[in-house]
Amino acid sequence: FILHDWSDDDCLKLLKNCYKAIPDEGKVVVVDCMLPDVPDTSSGVRATCQADVLMMTQNPGGKERTKRELEALVSKAGFSGIRYECYVCNLWVMELFK
Repeated sequence: FILHDWSDDDCLKLLKNCYKAIPDEGKVVVVDCMLPDVPDTSSGVRATCQADVLMMTQNPGGKERTKRELEALVSKAGFSGIRYECYVCNLWVMELFK
Protein backbone atom coordinates (compact mmCIF):
# COMPACT_ATOMS: atom_id res chain seq x y z
CA PHE A 1 0.00 0.00 0.00
CA ILE A 2 1.77 3.11 -1.03
CA LEU A 3 -0.95 5.63 -1.67
CA HIS A 4 -3.80 5.27 0.81
CA ASP A 5 -1.58 6.35 3.73
CA TRP A 6 -0.98 9.75 2.16
CA SER A 7 -2.87 12.94 1.32
CA ASP A 8 -3.46 13.87 -2.31
CA ASP A 9 -0.62 16.42 -2.17
CA ASP A 10 1.80 13.87 -0.71
CA CYS A 11 0.72 11.23 -3.24
CA LEU A 12 1.32 13.70 -6.05
CA LYS A 13 4.85 14.40 -4.77
CA LEU A 14 5.53 10.68 -4.41
CA LEU A 15 4.21 9.86 -7.88
CA LYS A 16 6.09 12.74 -9.53
CA ASN A 17 9.33 11.54 -7.92
CA CYS A 18 8.64 8.00 -9.14
CA TYR A 19 7.90 9.32 -12.64
CA LYS A 20 11.23 11.18 -12.73
CA ALA A 21 13.15 8.16 -11.43
CA ILE A 22 11.94 5.49 -13.86
CA PRO A 23 13.25 5.04 -17.41
CA ASP A 24 11.09 5.88 -20.44
CA GLU A 25 9.75 2.33 -20.67
CA GLY A 26 9.48 1.99 -16.88
CA LYS A 27 6.46 1.48 -14.70
CA VAL A 28 5.41 1.87 -11.08
CA VAL A 29 3.40 -0.87 -9.38
CA VAL A 30 0.75 0.18 -6.85
CA VAL A 31 -1.20 -2.23 -4.65
CA ASP A 32 -4.15 -0.56 -2.98
CA CYS A 33 -7.86 -0.75 -2.20
CA MET A 34 -10.26 1.23 -4.35
CA LEU A 35 -13.61 2.70 -3.33
CA PRO A 36 -16.44 2.12 -5.80
CA ASP A 37 -18.16 5.14 -7.36
CA VAL A 38 -21.49 3.80 -6.09
CA PRO A 39 -21.21 2.00 -2.72
CA ASP A 40 -22.90 -1.33 -2.22
CA THR A 41 -23.23 -3.70 0.73
CA SER A 42 -20.74 -6.36 -0.37
CA SER A 43 -18.15 -7.45 2.17
CA GLY A 44 -15.34 -6.09 -0.02
CA VAL A 45 -16.86 -2.62 -0.21
CA ARG A 46 -17.58 -2.63 3.52
CA ALA A 47 -13.95 -3.57 4.24
CA THR A 48 -12.69 -0.78 1.96
CA CYS A 49 -14.99 1.73 3.68
CA GLN A 50 -13.67 0.59 7.06
CA ALA A 51 -10.11 1.03 5.78
CA ASP A 52 -11.07 4.52 4.59
CA VAL A 53 -12.22 5.46 8.11
CA LEU A 54 -9.01 3.96 9.54
CA MET A 55 -6.88 6.01 7.15
CA MET A 56 -8.84 9.14 8.02
CA THR A 57 -8.31 8.66 11.76
CA GLN A 58 -4.73 7.34 11.77
CA ASN A 59 -3.04 9.13 8.85
CA PRO A 60 -3.73 12.84 8.32
CA GLY A 61 -4.97 13.17 4.75
CA GLY A 62 -4.86 9.42 4.14
CA LYS A 63 -7.86 7.87 2.42
CA GLU A 64 -9.05 5.20 0.06
CA ARG A 65 -9.72 6.60 -3.40
CA THR A 66 -12.13 5.91 -6.22
CA LYS A 67 -10.84 4.91 -9.64
CA ARG A 68 -11.55 8.43 -10.87
CA GLU A 69 -9.59 10.03 -7.99
CA LEU A 70 -6.63 7.71 -8.53
CA GLU A 71 -6.59 8.32 -12.28
CA ALA A 72 -6.60 12.09 -11.69
CA LEU A 73 -3.57 11.83 -9.37
CA VAL A 74 -1.71 9.59 -11.81
CA SER A 75 -2.42 11.95 -14.71
CA LYS A 76 -1.32 15.04 -12.73
CA ALA A 77 1.95 13.25 -11.93
CA GLY A 78 2.62 12.84 -15.67
CA PHE A 79 1.88 9.15 -16.18
CA SER A 80 0.23 8.23 -19.47
CA GLY A 81 -1.96 5.47 -18.13
CA ILE A 82 -2.88 2.77 -15.65
CA ARG A 83 -3.28 -0.93 -16.25
CA TYR A 84 -5.45 -2.70 -13.67
CA GLU A 85 -3.70 -6.06 -13.54
CA CYS A 86 -5.33 -8.01 -10.77
CA TYR A 87 -7.99 -7.80 -8.04
CA VAL A 88 -7.56 -10.14 -5.07
CA CYS A 89 -8.88 -9.91 -1.51
CA ASN A 90 -10.12 -6.37 -2.04
CA LEU A 91 -6.76 -5.16 -3.37
CA TRP A 92 -5.94 -3.93 -6.86
CA VAL A 93 -2.53 -4.42 -8.44
CA MET A 94 -2.03 -1.49 -10.81
CA GLU A 95 0.78 -0.58 -13.19
CA LEU A 96 1.44 3.09 -13.95
CA PHE A 97 3.19 3.85 -17.25
CA LYS A 98 5.24 6.81 -18.45
